[in-house]
Amino acid sequence: MEIQRVVPILTVTDLAAAVRCHSEVLGLRTVMDLGWVVTLADDSGHQLSLMTTDASAPVNPDVSVFVDDVDAAHDAAETARVEIVHPLTDEPWGVRRFFYRDGSGRVVNVGSHR
Repeated sequence: MEIQRVVPILTVTDLAAAVRCHSEVLGLRTVMDLGWVVTLADDSGHQLSLMTTDASAPVNPDVSVFVDDVDAAHDAAETARVEIVHPLTDEPWGVRRFFYRDGSGRVVNVGSHR
């Protein structure tokens, strides 16, 4: 399994205001907007996601890690006996993902594009 990118996720109450703030301060532009989550990026591929409430999961993740084989990552999480807080799911927006909680309570969204 290869990690393709890691994207921090900030939970925000006002998505439009957060997008405006981070775009103006950091010079980022919107590359994805699903209405409840927006991902901003620069020309180098650095990304920052802003989220109100996850559309299908019971908790908001702290970070997204995109991998080339999400099923292998899920198997590794099960072998490691970490808490899976969102099951392996094919989401309608074209991502296959699951969430796990680490020992410090941080929630990690692991996914890949279908």
